[in-house]
Amino acid sequence: MTSHYSVMIVGGGQAGLSMSYCLTERGLDHLVFEKHQIGYSWRSKRWDSFCLVTPNWQCQLPGHPYRGEALHGFMKKNEIVQYIENYAASFNPPVKEGVEVLKVCKNKVQDIFELTTSIGNYTADQVVIATGGYHLPKIPRIAERLPETIVQLHSSEYKSPHALPDKSVLVVGTGQSGCQIAEDLHLAGKKVHLCVGSAPRSPRRYRGKDVVDWLDQMGYYDLPIDEHPQKEKVRTKANHYVTGRDGGREIDLRQFALEGMQLHGRLKNISSNGLEFEPNLKHHLDQADAVAESIKKTIDKFIQEHQIQAPTEPPYQPAWEPEAETLTLDYEQADIGAVIWCTGYQSDFSWVEVPVFDGKGYPGHDRGVTTVQGLYFLGLPWLYTWGSGRFSGVARDAIYLADYIAARRKKGTLSQDWSIVNEFLLGS
Repeated sequence: MTSHYSVMIVGGGQAGLSMSYCLTERGLDHLVFEKHQIGYSWRSKRWDSFCLVTPNWQCQLPGHPYRGEALHGFMKKNEIVQYIENYAASFNPPVKEGVEVLKVCKNKVQDIFELTTSIGNYTADQVVIATGGYHLPKIPRIAERLPETIVQLHSSEYKSPHALPDKSVLVVGTGQSGCQIAEDLHLAGKKVHLCVGSAPRSPRRYRGKDVVDWLDQMGYYDLPIDEHPQKEKVRTKANHYVTGRDGGREIDLRQFALEGMQLHGRLKNISSNGLEFEPNLKHHLDQADAVAESIKKTIDKFIQEHQIQAPTEPPYQPAWEPEAETLTLDYEQADIGAVIWCTGYQSDFSWVEVPVFDGKGYPGHDRGVTTVQGLYFLGLPWLYTWGSGRFSGVARDAIYLADYIAARRKKGTLSQDWSIVNEFLLGS
């Protein structure tokens, strides 16, 4: 079995598979290591009713665009998994599933990378880290103050309302996962308490089109990060909440409140029997609405400048306002039986022992190319554009890196001392 390859890819999700496809096109020998199985995160880390929030036509993996009939629909969880599995079947990538990469380091003398895996040692001339940026679920330590009688889950563990106790549910966080899970519980008839954070919301449709269609026409998805008004800060911003459920619609938390969902400000403290909230519910609702309205105004300007014929819509009118914010809640009296922490993830690249990271553990790179020759990253949010971590934009990044990798190989800058390679592979 060959243990040295021109390129090693760590991660067999859509990013790693896209990289494999592009390297295959260029005739470069490579191997893909996947810790679990193809499509694992979509299959195992999403809830049952999960669906995309971007239209299917944006699913543009290299060599495998969405070919179904529902171009403007939103694939459900099982359809997403099938899309990825079909992609892999279309070109049979060299993937080793169930293999964990424990360490990546560089032998500077021989200019090769050494990979320690759960099935042995490998070496490579170049390495692409395609594991994304969402690795470790974040749950604040304040969660330790809740009694053991209350079920606690991270959003990645939530599956369905029926898997929870027959009681009220507290959802903490209003990013995409938090709002969609709150909606899932609400539609199932659960009493939901939702801690509203500062995440912005997006319209679903506006002036006759899905907002994604407008933004695509306006060139937003081609905007590179160095031209974005917020530059690299945009990488840490929460995604706008919206849903593709039932054909796609807006998530209006004010409407949920009218229907019985209890909205609160950000969770501040947990005491022996109560929850404390910050008095910022109205502020967060207003700010989310302001972002949605600013998106509409940008579209209005584009329509006017290009003299596009499009139907008009009346201004947004809030359906509900918090008259007096509830700042405390007795979780026993509220009969809360479960808490779902929709508080995001943090990255963990501790196993990549190459000095390319900043003080927060984020890899320094230019379009995925690091300062250490031969090491690359792919699939990170806003690696280059908005779609870099999504089905819509990963192809652009994979093609760029594949061309870069192939060019570097052609220039003959790679060197190998096979006695050193064999020594490492034999584990001596």
